[in-house]
Amino acid sequence: MKQNNWLGFLFVIVMICLLIYLAFDGGNAIGIPGIKDTRLGIDIKGGIYTTLYPDIPEGQKPSEADLNSARRIIETRLESKGIFDKNVTVEKENGRIIVEIPFAPGEEDFNPQKTVDEIGKTALLTFQEVDEEKVDENGRYLPTGKIIIEGKDVKNAGVGTNPDTGEVVVTLELNKEGAEKFAEATERLLQKKIAIFMDDVLIVAPTVNNVITDGNAIITGQRTAKEAGELADTIRAGALPFRMVAKEINLISPILGEGALKVTIRAGIVALILVALFMIVYYRLAGLIADIALTGLIVITLLILSAMGITLTLPGIAGIILSIGMGVDANVVIFERIKEEIRNGKTVGAAVDDGFRRAFTAILDSNVTTVLTAAILYWLGSGPIRGFAITLGMGVALSFLTGVTATRIMLKSITGAKFTRSPKTFGI
Repeated sequence: MKQNNWLGFLFVIVMICLLIYLAFDGGNAIGIPGIKDTRLGIDIKGGIYTTLYPDIPEGQKPSEADLNSARRIIETRLESKGIFDKNVTVEKENGRIIVEIPFAPGEEDFNPQKTVDEIGKTALLTFQEVDEEKVDENGRYLPTGKIIIEGKDVKNAGVGTNPDTGEVVVTLELNKEGAEKFAEATERLLQKKIAIFMDDVLIVAPTVNNVITDGNAIITGQRTAKEAGELADTIRAGALPFRMVAKEINLISPILGEGALKVTIRAGIVALILVALFMIVYYRLAGLIADIALTGLIVITLLILSAMGITLTLPGIAGIILSIGMGVDANVVIFERIKEEIRNGKTVGAAVDDGFRRAFTAILDSNVTTVLTAAILYWLGSGPIRGFAITLGMGVALSFLTGVTATRIMLKSITGAKFTRSPKTFGI
């Protein structure tokens, strides 16, 4: 046995212990909240219900397009805060918007008026120059402060068709002042990108293909008329001449309650214990290592949820449980391949290498198809469906990291030890 082989095993153990500590206790010193700070969805903890009306002179009525634009910006604001468990509905007959959102985590002196005022204020739309090196962790452009035009410079935005290609596009019409500033910018930034931000959240970053001198531009790259319509709504929201005012605020009781959450957690713990025992009994040492890796998967998922402020709903919990199942499945596929190699007469070390290699393609295929399904659910869904898609997609990606990478590091680290040379160690 090589002494330094244990370093990989100990490294994974220490990292998982550190993550468990951060997940349950939080890292206040470094600004990472713990599990107890996770925002719970309306179905678990309840929330607030409010009706928002346009702050416009009495006798006037907002158009349906204005209300849809306001709905779009409210959804953008909430999602930028990780609040996917929400309902935002337009009532064009009454000229109002109905919003339902969950409580913030740990709020004892909840001020619903403050929250409603924040989501109802007028949106700030800006077209900014792009700094290719100024991006966030997801590679999306960050605001540079080099503003070209603002929402007040946009007269209108709509959906049209490119006469040359037949492609669905978003049409922009600028006022005189906006057209002059845009002409100067498009000449200077030809073949470069101009990013469009709403409240410092990146909406889209199209490339300047032509110098726009007449104040009429198009944005290409929209895949469907619906997608183009949503982008046009968002841009019009930045030019809205009014803010939304709450005239009615009520509290919503949880649909299922925190009692349902406790039952779900208890059921999950019992299920995990049974799965862990099965893995140990059937795969012995490899099963124990798989259980350690699964523990890492669970705590990393919970830590990311609390750190990103994503609302946890019961569908979201279902996504986590499903991703744990994917992690168990990956380990079962790997260990069965390893057992086959050992039965064929290979040493434990060689069997571990070949087992991971043979199982990798099958695991990768199943994880990629599940992540694609989660991406489609997020794209087409809304509210709790998006919460489910996020936890499922994130959990599957993490299960690949822990179920394959962490398990492999730990197994490879200890296969040189004497006690691992017997096939009985792997349940044969």
